[in-house]
Amino acid sequence: MSFFKITLIRSGIGLPARTRGVLYALGLRKRLRTVYHPVNRDIAGQIMKVKELVAVSEVEKALTKAEMRDLRRPDPGYYVETTAVPR
Repeated sequence: MSFFKITLIRSGIGLPARTRGVLYALGLRKRLRTVYHPVNRDIAGQIMKVKELVAVSEVEKALTKAEMRDLRRPDPGYYVETTAVPR
């Protein structure tokens, strides 16, 4: 089953209440938040109402919050190596 990966790029501030309502219905409360919804006609219609504000891609698997956090975690910048000569 495929999913829409929807990220809010532009804020809904100053837009009509109806447009902001669509964003809330999609689960997009803050900028740069990402939500996953199954691919269907209802969600596609909502996306078309706010297409200027969001970035959409189709993915095979919806990531959990923990998986998204792990993807954003930066590389530690260093690695601890063992000694070359055993003691």
